[in-house]
Amino acid sequence: MAQTYEKRPTTLSHGELPYPAGTLVEDMLSKRTGELHGVLEERTKEGNKLIGRTAYLRPEGGGTEWDVPLKHVRPVETP
Repeated sequence: MAQTYEKRPTTLSHGELPYPAGTLVEDMLSKRTGELHGVLEERTKEGNKLIGRTAYLRPEGGGTEWDVPLKHVRPVETP
């Protein structure tokens, strides 16, 4: 008989931005660049343990927003 896994209840909330909103950053997974617009944190309801942080990016000049784990985002170096 297969064992089932039930995910613990979590909460989502806005997290602190590591850089100012609108900062040009690189998504190191997709190699795309975009402006940082928000961070969402997921925490356990019991104990408030941080599970993950997700960054929300938008292409420069507008377009469809995408998300990526925050640990895979870094600011773009300007010359």
